[in-house]
Amino acid sequence: FYFSYGFLLLLLHILRAVIALEEKIIVSKLGDNATLSCIYLGRDLHLKNLRVYWQIADDQEECSVVHALISGQDNESEQCIHFKNRTRLFWDRLENGDFSLLLLNVSQSDEHRYKCVVLQKTEYTRVIHQAEVVLSLAASYSQPILSGPIRNSDSTGEEVTFSCRSSNGYPKPNVYWINKTDNSHLPPSELKISPHTNGTYSVFSTLKVKATSNMQIECSIENKILQENLSANYTQQKQSNGSSTENHKNLEKNGRGAQAAGIVFIVILIGLLAVLTCWLWRRRSSKLVSY
Repeated sequence: FYFSYGFLLLLLHILRAVIALEEKIIVSKLGDNATLSCIYLGRDLHLKNLRVYWQIADDQEECSVVHALISGQDNESEQCIHFKNRTRLFWDRLENGDFSLLLLNVSQSDEHRYKCVVLQKTEYTRVIHQAEVVLSLAASYSQPILSGPIRNSDSTGEEVTFSCRSSNGYPKPNVYWINKTDNSHLPPSELKISPHTNGTYSVFSTLKVKATSNMQIECSIENKILQENLSANYTQQKQSNGSSTENHKNLEKNGRGAQAAGIVFIVILIGLLAVLTCWLWRRRSSKLVSY
């Protein structure tokens, strides 16, 4: 009976610990400040009786202490050097059970699973709250630039090449080439993803396809973490546009010819008026002399 009762207490204790352990995923952009949430809904908290530890939950890390609060004071003696002067607690919220951590100027090296542990010392020290937060970082890619088509003179058939580029994003993107006439995916001829010194990436991809009279090609850059999908499109211009342009040129040419003919007519008319005026003047002069 005593064994069964003890086992039941142990099972309840484990169940409470599992329920108390929250887990959240925080997405932050590179260079921004991230708030790692840790909120305890209990009451009657006194900072002098509390210890709050933020630590990296990944086992492979040599140093795991991100931030420590002991008896109402920050304790930096065991804090990892990577987090020095980059962590803050919200002092006006602590006594209300909000032990969230502000992490400044986040970078790729901050991508971890973090654990918040709150201990209370009364008659004995016990864990009253735990929470886990996964920090994922991201950066938006620039609007992709689609170039082409470039005709490949050394290739057989009417093959053309498109190129697509985008930059300053994180993490590595998914790149899709799509034939918009039937929404089918086309395999890229080349895909190059290059890292920058600030940790972001640039992407460059090319596509070689056979030219058609109604090509509609789309290049799409997907950032899964931010759920962003940026695209650039190319649509083959119809030949009727060319004939319209030719007609416009013909109309422009005819208009210029009519304008030139009008100028010649005006010049001739002015000449005739000048001759007539001169003749009338001479005739009048001869009449005056005879009189």
